[in-house]
Amino acid sequence: MRSTLWKTTLKSVAVLAFAWTTVACGGQAEQGQGAGEAQVQEVHKLRLGYLNVMDDAQTILADRAGLYEKHGLDVEMQLFSSGTDLIKAIVGGQLDAGVLGFSNALSWLDKGADLKIVGGAQMGYHSMLVEENSGIASVEQLKGKSVASQSQGSTADIVLNGVVWNQAGLAREDVAMQYVSPAVAIQSLASGKVDGAFVFEPYASIAKMSYPVKEIYEIGQQWPFPCMVVIASGELVGSNQEAVYRMLDAQKEAIEMLENDPAGAAKFITDDFITEDTITKLDGTAVPAEDVIQASIESQQFNWKITEQDIGRMEEVAQMMVDQGILTAKPDVHTALDLSWQEQVQE
Repeated sequence: MRSTLWKTTLKSVAVLAFAWTTVACGGQAEQGQGAGEAQVQEVHKLRLGYLNVMDDAQTILADRAGLYEKHGLDVEMQLFSSGTDLIKAIVGGQLDAGVLGFSNALSWLDKGADLKIVGGAQMGYHSMLVEENSGIASVEQLKGKSVASQSQGSTADIVLNGVVWNQAGLAREDVAMQYVSPAVAIQSLASGKVDGAFVFEPYASIAKMSYPVKEIYEIGQQWPFPCMVVIASGELVGSNQEAVYRMLDAQKEAIEMLENDPAGAAKFITDDFITEDTITKLDGTAVPAEDVIQASIESQQFNWKITEQDIGRMEEVAQMMVDQGILTAKPDVHTALDLSWQEQVQE
């Protein structure tokens, strides 16, 4: 019975994997209007990149719920399979902005690219999952075991090495790593090919609902950091500040919906993550796909602000990138930031 159920759910994850692979932690008002009001006179065109991951839920929701249009933007959404490809498109001039890991911006700023981090998006969420009856109850017990996670140099890999293993007193060499997509990581854990999987949402929620797995660590609970941010080209920031502000207004409204009405938000974005109507649970019952995405949303912490504490975390991650040989020298994170929109919203 269990084998049949696992095969059924593996099919569901495979569908999600296909979706991920084929795609993938306020507007400046007219005079007399408030910064968040929808009535605008001129429509601005923007090309925005995103990944099909819950980390990017705010930009997906802003589009699907018509919030960009509400704030006077004509947005062309472009789907990418990795943050590396997305930021290359911004640097190359094919995109104006996108939501992705801030470590991507630091890597390209290290190469002299003209980029700015203009707003917050999502605090880091990565869950370490193991088989329920494995006897593994802590990260320390993964020494000598195998773990599947994202590619080397990704934000997940940087914090896995710099935070997760470090907190457990382990070195990178103490664990046999397999670098794969999150869907493959879950499939590998379910089939017993690896002992642990370090994944983000919605993969963690689907796995916990569908397989006999348990979470032994979640970085957002242990070491909160601003994983995902809004990155824009320096050219856009310099030439069309109003469009940047309107984009951030729309995303702020989307974040407030994600935080205050996750069920309502799930109705708009579920089809982006799960193409089936239901997911089969381990006990054989079916759960609506919207419920899975709602649970995934509720596991996250979305935040449009970048605080001084967040900047401090960015500085720590920047040092990790130097230590891991990703950056040649530690950058001054403040030079990558343009928080003028945030400052006017908070006035």
